[in-house]
Amino acid sequence: MSTLTNSFLLVCVWAVIILVNCELSNSKHVGIFVFGDSLYDPGNLNNLNISIDEKANYWPYGETFFNFSTGRFCDGLINPDFIAMKVNIPLWKPYLEPGTQNFTHGANFAAGGAGVLPQSNAGATISLMLQMSFFEEVVSQLKKEVGEEEAQNILMKSIYLSSIGGNDYNYYVTNNPNTTLSEGQEFVQLVIGNLTQVIKEIYEMGGRKFAFQNVGPMGCLPFIRVTYGLSDEECLEELMELSRLHNKLLLKAAKELETDLPGFKYSIFDYYSSLYDIIKHPTQYGFQFAATPCCGAGSAHCGIEPYELCSNTSEYVYFDNAHPTQALNMLLSNLMWDGDSTFTTPYNFKQLFELEVNMSNFSSDYHLKSVTKHEEDSINGFTLAEM
Repeated sequence: MSTLTNSFLLVCVWAVIILVNCELSNSKHVGIFVFGDSLYDPGNLNNLNISIDEKANYWPYGETFFNFSTGRFCDGLINPDFIAMKVNIPLWKPYLEPGTQNFTHGANFAAGGAGVLPQSNAGATISLMLQMSFFEEVVSQLKKEVGEEEAQNILMKSIYLSSIGGNDYNYYVTNNPNTTLSEGQEFVQLVIGNLTQVIKEIYEMGGRKFAFQNVGPMGCLPFIRVTYGLSDEECLEELMELSRLHNKLLLKAAKELETDLPGFKYSIFDYYSSLYDIIKHPTQYGFQFAATPCCGAGSAHCGIEPYELCSNTSEYVYFDNAHPTQALNMLLSNLMWDGDSTFTTPYNFKQLFELEVNMSNFSSDYHLKSVTKHEEDSINGFTLAEM
């Protein structure tokens, strides 16, 4: 059978899956604006002048769905892709991809390695601060294209989806091996404080509905186990404790924002507990391997020779040493979408999507502490690649 025929059959199979997953017509035209790290990155690092081993735009990334690499840190689709299918908007393009985009559907600013704090992986990623500056550019463009009133309507109805924080804690533990418990707690409070400020800025610009994926069990990542010489059953407790505290304070902050900000609504997906249970009991969820990744086991780097690649990604929890397979992303996205209170609080994503917003709560009077793209580029120490 020819390569073209194989590709056509692959497209047909996934077209059926997409149709099945498109649960809502999105007649209300709710956009999604995505912020975060490599778990949500559709390829924004592709256009940065950084080392290739910081990117995922080479084989075998993308092999399962696209049959070519897109820059996603996965063998196929990531969580925001499955959510996009469910609300019937196109699969994500990187915000930094050259060409035009329809921002009434939203935009994806997430970048591999990103943290809440600019110093996390500085020079090799797009910090949350810079992602916010890109969002400001999109808001300005929307106002020019559809007018002030319609832009405000789009911003209020949209959902602001994020997955960020894990890289901050990995950076912190790596650079502070002898940290005390109180110092770790202060650092988590710093991260949450900065994240809360970003949420408030989005709110001031019109955002009302926020969906958070909390920080996962970072200490169980395959590369962490290898780095610290842990067994397949062990997880690095320092990282686990920081992740749990982050998630506790994130929930506390969201509840306070709901009290303080009129019309603020949120959903938190408990990524930590969901993934941790899968890691501990993989066969109960249809997986065979939870400690060893499909690609680049041990100290090897997926896609950079020499490395090993499994023959069936659906058997694996992790595709590479830090990122889920498409099979796991599909499972987790379903829990985020319509999972019960075991997995999401106080709403699941579907309920948040269907919530009506009160336009009377909107105020266009906001004052942001803006950082220009040039200033943030200087802070992070990278420039965009030639396009």
